[in-house]
Amino acid sequence: MPYFSLARFKARWFVWSCMVLLIVGLPAGCAVLQHTERELVFRIEPGTASWYRGLPDGVQELELKAPDFGATQNIHAWWWPTNRKDAPAVLYLHGSRWNLTGQLFRIEQLRALGFSVLAIDYRGFGQSQGRLPSEATVYEDARVAWERLKVLQPDPRQRLIYGHSLGGAVAVDLAAELGRDTRNSTRPAEARGLIIESTFTNLADVATVVANTALPVRWLLSQKFDSIDKIADINMPLLIVHGTEDRYVPSRFSEELYAAAQEPKKLLLVPGGTHNNSMRLGRQAYDKAIEALFRSREQSTHAANAESRTGAETANLPRG
Repeated sequence: MPYFSLARFKARWFVWSCMVLLIVGLPAGCAVLQHTERELVFRIEPGTASWYRGLPDGVQELELKAPDFGATQNIHAWWWPTNRKDAPAVLYLHGSRWNLTGQLFRIEQLRALGFSVLAIDYRGFGQSQGRLPSEATVYEDARVAWERLKVLQPDPRQRLIYGHSLGGAVAVDLAAELGRDTRNSTRPAEARGLIIESTFTNLADVATVVANTALPVRWLLSQKFDSIDKIADINMPLLIVHGTEDRYVPSRFSEELYAAAQEPKKLLLVPGGTHNNSMRLGRQAYDKAIEALFRSREQSTHAANAESRTGAETANLPRG
């Protein structure tokens, strides 16, 4: 559902409030500002979505924990495996406003593409207990969920990360951390690839669009969600999807992310697609792009092996 569908007057009120509080410089005002900012970023809708009709058969409800959560915090998750034990599994990271009950239509579409799906509500959303989320806590929740996905699907070649809208920024952060870990060690990559849909470069860029202001919004935000500075570090095949008619997050942000990313990568722009329907509207192209994502890792591995063999053979040639 809409990631950042704030009314114009709310967005402008937020920006001007930030300016006033910064000028006044009161510590208490800054604390209030950050809390208000997080409320506006995540815009949590309590309860179940009006279109939710219950869990499909086969969905397992899980409760995930981390050692520092304590008794009052948990991550509520859905695990929906396919009938194939060797099926690829995807970690689903949703955007703002709607909890898992509002995400089921997209989860169903991913499963129809052949994925087993682990989907989570960040702490503070749905049945996940915790305080108002922040950039730091949603990143932590994604890492906790990733550890569970590694148990559910032990084969790293069959694990993917998917993020929609704000969840795309969470997914990029997770993938970048995994990519840096892989680059700095001899371990194989933990994920087969990353899919991000209807997402943005960083929060300041999209807030500027929504607020329609020339004010220095990026200086005022404590929540950064800075995907543009992280995406080159993911070290895994990347698929970026965006509808050309997205009224909330312009598709040019995905084009900028694509330009900043390393190969292998693919940008799929869905003609007429909105913020929420690109997977359905571009179903055939989406399916082909995912198939290409799986092939891209194999092709890059084969190329690296071939290059290694060629180098060895050249080294063994007799010298003239």
